[in-house]
Amino acid sequence: MAKKEKKLKSGYTTGASAAAAVKGALFLLVHKIKKDFVTIPFLSDGSVDIQIFSLIEKQERVFCSVIKDAGDDPDITNKAEIGAAVSIHQSGKSDIIIRGGVGVGLVTKPGLEVQPGQPAINSGPQTMIEQAVRSVIEGFDGKKWAVDIEIFVPQGETLTKKTLNERLGIIGGISILGTTGVVRPMSHEAYIATIKSSLSVALATGVRTLYFTTGRRSERYAEKNFKSVPKEAFVQTGDFFGKSLEMVSKMPFEQVVFVVFFGKAVKMASGVYHTHAAKSSLSLDQIAGWAYEKIHDSQLVDRIKQSNTARQAFFILKENYIEVIQDINEKILHSAAAFASPHIHLKSIILDFDGKIIAEAELKEKKGAS
Repeated sequence: MAKKEKKLKSGYTTGASAAAAVKGALFLLVHKIKKDFVTIPFLSDGSVDIQIFSLIEKQERVFCSVIKDAGDDPDITNKAEIGAAVSIHQSGKSDIIIRGGVGVGLVTKPGLEVQPGQPAINSGPQTMIEQAVRSVIEGFDGKKWAVDIEIFVPQGETLTKKTLNERLGIIGGISILGTTGVVRPMSHEAYIATIKSSLSVALATGVRTLYFTTGRRSERYAEKNFKSVPKEAFVQTGDFFGKSLEMVSKMPFEQVVFVVFFGKAVKMASGVYHTHAAKSSLSLDQIAGWAYEKIHDSQLVDRIKQSNTARQAFFILKENYIEVIQDINEKILHSAAAFASPHIHLKSIILDFDGKIIAEAELKEKKGAS
């Protein structure tokens, strides 16, 4: 009998968490009620009950926090404390001021949704916070109230070191994010949003040639090999080979240079849209087939097929058959051309595992290019 697949649990965003903290604080400020939890409607369908973690009143200001729950989605902010310090006063008009406190990043570069000089609190979370405010104080005593809100994340400065915020010009803390408030487990939405933000920052800072890497290690080596290139030009695309090229094709960039290790290179050369790890045996069969086309050596084919990993196959090829690695590199470009606009010039570089450039290739002509 087949094992029933576990249903993954959804969670809620940093934006929903911040809105809950604000709502919990306002209930105490306005109605003198200490809530155990508050209900936050998503900007899509549905809502979520979020438990209050701490609630303290100090000199007409309330500090409220919650613990973010990302469900089964792998997220560095999962179980992080997200809080709000809130105060209110009567005013001639209703007003909501949202500021960033400790652990909330400050935007310093153009190209993001939030302008430089502003806290990294995106529009979705701002809307959720405003809705939370109105749900508590609208019509209270028939008066108009100004609400001052400072969002804080006690561990934000530590957490941001595990993100790409510094590259995007967000310093001092994490971003308060979320387009709807709900986190779908194992969703790719957040990573794609980060790639899009990276492209926007690169464009706004004058970059026209991008260096696509698939992770932190390949990016670190790319930066060492191209020291004169501005940091904004390096974009970690993860497994999103096709999607990244589609996004960049809609923007006025001129060139994309792939800087990758051999394992990802094989998947990219195979033309797959998304290069998440597949069965090792499939990659080895593919490498063996390409090697035979290039070298016509059945013993080499057997050695590759008997390898445990693509990494082991790489060392076999690196020793005496570098032309096979070069051929795979050129195949990357032809695969990329299927996803990219003709105006994007394509280059590809394969690194060894010490970061040395092993193979370079450039696509001279693209189908559809004038």
